[in-house]
Amino acid sequence: MEVTFDHVSKKYGDVLAVEDLNLKIAEGSLHFLLGPSGCGKTTTLRLLAGLESTTSGRILFGGKDVTSLPAAERGIGMVFQNYALWPHMTVAKNIDYGLGLKRLSRVQREQRLQEALELTQLTRLADRLPGQLSGGQQQRVALARALAIRPTVLLLDEPLSNLDAQLRLEMRDNISRIHRQTKITTVYVTHDQKEALSMGTEVSVLRAGRLIQSAPPRQLYHHPETPFIARFIGETNLVHATYRGDDDGHHLFECGFGHLLTKRPKQVLSPGQAVTLSFRPETISVQVDGAARPSVNPLRLVLEHLTYLGESEQLALRTSDQQILRANIFNPPEHDLQEGTVVVCNVDPEHILVLPVEHDLSSGT
Repeated sequence: MEVTFDHVSKKYGDVLAVEDLNLKIAEGSLHFLLGPSGCGKTTTLRLLAGLESTTSGRILFGGKDVTSLPAAERGIGMVFQNYALWPHMTVAKNIDYGLGLKRLSRVQREQRLQEALELTQLTRLADRLPGQLSGGQQQRVALARALAIRPTVLLLDEPLSNLDAQLRLEMRDNISRIHRQTKITTVYVTHDQKEALSMGTEVSVLRAGRLIQSAPPRQLYHHPETPFIARFIGETNLVHATYRGDDDGHHLFECGFGHLLTKRPKQVLSPGQAVTLSFRPETISVQVDGAARPSVNPLRLVLEHLTYLGESEQLALRTSDQQILRANIFNPPEHDLQEGTVVVCNVDPEHILVLPVEHDLSSGT
């Protein structure tokens, strides 16, 4: 089922929680609404579910206007953050509860119950009470209950936030597997960038009630449209710079610690124009042996701090104008880099993005 937000806004008194949202969610997609706390993502989900009414605009399911349709008539399945399981009912009875409201025959109810149990790998736990289950198992029960009614759209409101790190990884795989099997259009709210990047077919980033960018995960990570997106999705170095013109097929920018060359960007720039340059920590090449090698963008930086993580090292590097740049070394070799010493680095022009100036990089809340 394709879902469309057509100029949707939601106000609570003087507070504009969702502002002029225009978004199309493709049929069969696992679409993430991502953003910091208070950005409007849960309000958007509640508008979609019919738990909140819009202040203006329309919501369409498969081209049909459902804006004024009650929640019970939208064919929505929803998994809440706290799971909302009946503690006195077994796993099977919790799943069957929603089926009982659908006026199905006993045979149909039993068939759907067994399908949901198998899909979520809960068959052997069908007779247990929620209090006898782990957090991950309870989450799967809530998911099975939502799937059993065969929803046209499945809504997930931060379903993994109450789980520990290892269980979150397991449940990511479970949800992705179930989505591949059912192909139900799924809208997933989270503030966890790794969840969105690792699971989503499309990710929409919201900030202060506004949609900032919507794109597949790889495109969002490698081609953010604003400094806020670049910093919010993963980690990046943001450098204020001034455009100085062409230099042998590259664009030349002046920043506080020298000059950087970038691949010619798509946008038209004027000499003297202020921009923000963005490059990820993993794109900074660090010469751990200290040897200077020919490069387009050579950098000599002072090692401020080094964090060893086993499979990687994170370096905080101070520039001549006292900015801190961050670099990541994956599968780091043995070396003798010491804090306070000069580190030879470079960054490939291909990996430097040219973005507009954005002074306010806060969450907007």
